[in-house]
Amino acid sequence: MAEAALRPKDYKSGLKPIWCPGCGHYAVLNGLVKALAALGLDRDRVALVSGIGCSSRLPAYVDSYGFHGVHGRGLAVAQGLAVARPDLAVIALGGDGDGFSIGGNHFIHACRRNVDITYIAMDNEVYGMTKGQASPTTPMDWDHSKLTPHGPGIRPFKPAALALAAGAPWIARGYSGNPNQLAKLLAAALEHRGFSFLHVLSQCITYCPEQTDWKAIVSEREDEPVTRADAAAQLFLAEDGFATGLLYAEPRTPWPPAAPAAVVDPRLAEAFRP
Repeated sequence: MAEAALRPKDYKSGLKPIWCPGCGHYAVLNGLVKALAALGLDRDRVALVSGIGCSSRLPAYVDSYGFHGVHGRGLAVAQGLAVARPDLAVIALGGDGDGFSIGGNHFIHACRRNVDITYIAMDNEVYGMTKGQASPTTPMDWDHSKLTPHGPGIRPFKPAALALAAGAPWIARGYSGNPNQLAKLLAAALEHRGFSFLHVLSQCITYCPEQTDWKAIVSEREDEPVTRADAAAQLFLAEDGFATGLLYAEPRTPWPPAAPAAVVDPRLAEAFRP
C-alpha cells in the first residue's frame, strides 16, 4: 500500500547535491521526486541504480533504495534487480558518457531485451566530472577542450535513433529547462510496462556555457507519439534532437515472458498416479 500523502520533498534524502550551479541535473532530481509523489509510490518500493559520472550521484539524493555501481554498468545491475524483484520500480540513471560510451553495449541490449525498467539518460554532451572532454554526443565542431582543440570531428550519436534501432519500445525526450514537462514525462516513463528510455537534455554551463542557448532551440512536440518503428526512424534521423515529449511508443510484452504452464505427457501422469 502506498504511503499516504507523500510530497515531493518527502522523497529527498536530505543530502545536499554537489552539482555545479546551473547544472541541469537539479531539474531531473526535482522532476523525479515530483513524479514519484504524483504516482504515490512507496519509497521502499523504488530502487535507483547508477554508474559513474555527475548524473550518477542522483541516487544519493533520493530517500529510496539505491545502488551506485561501476562505470557504464548501471543498466546491467538495474535489469538484474528488476527480474529478481519485479515488485520494485527500478530506475537506472546515467549520463551521455556512462550510457553511450563505456556503457553503450549495455544500452543496446537493454533496449532490445525490454525488461521493465526506466532509463534516464542525462545528456550534457560533455564529460563534466573529468573536466570537460568531448563525449559521444558532443557536436563535431565543439572546440572547448584542450584534447580536441579543433573539435572531435566525429558525428555525434543520436540517442533516440540508436534506442529505436536497438528495439526500445518507449522513447521520450525532456529538457531540464522545462521542469513541468520533464516531471510529466518521468511519471509516464515509470507507468510504462517495459523498457522506457527518457533522454534528457541536461545543460552543463560550467564547460558548455553556450548550452544556455538551448532554451531558444528546444521545442515541445505536440503530435501524438509515433507508433510504428519505420515512421519513428524517419523522424529521429531527420530531426535536430531538440524536440521534446513522448516521441515513440509501441506496446510490447516485457522480458521475461510469463512462464508457460507445465506440459506433462498424460501417460506419464497416469503412471505416477497414486
